[in-house]
Amino acid sequence: MSGGFRRRSPTLDDMTETAAGVSGRFTRPQRWLLPGDLLTDPADAAPGGTARRPRRTPRDWAVDLTVFGWSLLMWLLMVFVLLPEMSHVPHWLLAIDPPLGLISCFALWFRRRHPFALALFMAPVGALSASAFGALGAVILSMALRLPTRRALAVIVLYTVLAIPYFIWISLPDEQAGWGDVVFVIGYLFIFYAWGTATRARRQLVQRLRQDAGRERAEHARRLADARRAEREAIAREMHDVLAHRISLLSVHAGALAYRTGRSAGGTAKPLTETEVSESAQVIRDNAHQALEELREVLTVLRGTEAGALTEGGGRPQPRIAEIGDLVAEAVRAGQRVTLDRKYAEGAAEGLRDQVQRTVYRVVQEGLTNARKHAPGAPITVSLVGAPGQGLTVRIRNPLPVSKAGAHIPGAGAGLAGLEERVVLDGGTLQHGTTGGAFELVAKLPWPVA
Repeated sequence: MSGGFRRRSPTLDDMTETAAGVSGRFTRPQRWLLPGDLLTDPADAAPGGTARRPRRTPRDWAVDLTVFGWSLLMWLLMVFVLLPEMSHVPHWLLAIDPPLGLISCFALWFRRRHPFALALFMAPVGALSASAFGALGAVILSMALRLPTRRALAVIVLYTVLAIPYFIWISLPDEQAGWGDVVFVIGYLFIFYAWGTATRARRQLVQRLRQDAGRERAEHARRLADARRAEREAIAREMHDVLAHRISLLSVHAGALAYRTGRSAGGTAKPLTETEVSESAQVIRDNAHQALEELREVLTVLRGTEAGALTEGGGRPQPRIAEIGDLVAEAVRAGQRVTLDRKYAEGAAEGLRDQVQRTVYRVVQEGLTNARKHAPGAPITVSLVGAPGQGLTVRIRNPLPVSKAGAHIPGAGAGLAGLEERVVLDGGTLQHGTTGGAFELVAKLPWPVA
């Protein structure tokens, strides 16, 4: 590291952890403030295939106690204030009215788990008991909240048909009050039904929003995984393109030195002079230093530095088309026979995007590296043909080796795959294979009109 400590740029993992922390702080629900229906995903099911029943939250207990207290208060008002004034109602009906109303109040504790059964139970009770008036409203609200719409509408119509005759009957002594009671009862029933329907619609909206948020989180996690994979692939691609070429040069020089030293030791060749050994060691050292320098440049690019810009430590710009001549000269010095043929206007290629120029350089570099590994000593032809508006074609061709015997430089076997990904990202195509006893690597890249 040069220049002391530098401020570290935020990585993908840092941003992921930050997003997770923010999500955890601001989206985690306060369970005791929400109804149990919203804390249970309807998509979740028990192992038997049935939906799990939501557990009551502190809010649910508070609501249930309030509803029970309100219905009990209405029962007391009916029993001790209104029923004694109904002298025209038969005594048997007045006798069963309070017990039915009280049973209805306690039956409200089952409205969450058995809404339909409780609604059917309250149909005849509501037709015979005026003291069940408060509990009836709570049952209607719970029914509209938890039952399907058609079933709830059928039950509310049944309630209306059964309840209207009773209220007309108890209001017979007052002819004008009869119709007023009918309108009041219908309004009472449908107000609670509308209340429950509105609450149900709001909860369904919240559930859909939760599901959308869950899908968005899953999609976000998938995008993060794709980004991590793409980042790893980019690192592997850059590492291979840069280091495979440089290490293969090191292998060639070190192999030549070992070969000459071995022959000298066997007496079949003159011993190497100190100057030759020093020069060979110097070449190997220079290539090792160059490999480290190019590795640093790759890491600079991966950290987000724009292509072509100087690194913070004063390194070289990223490779461009103009440096292909130096690349070929370096390969020639390593013992390869390379012919470079450029067929485009002088200086026109400098107008290409930096990313495309770096890709062209990497294609030539990979072609020379593969020829050095698999066809040592074979002549290589590198041709670059193109023009603005027509595209740029890079072709590396070398004859197939006559014999596979001899030293073989190992490789990762992923160079062409990574190179193809690189070319495709720049909008081009890559082809490779044997034709006419020679191996060809052909890359076609876009070259737009300036």
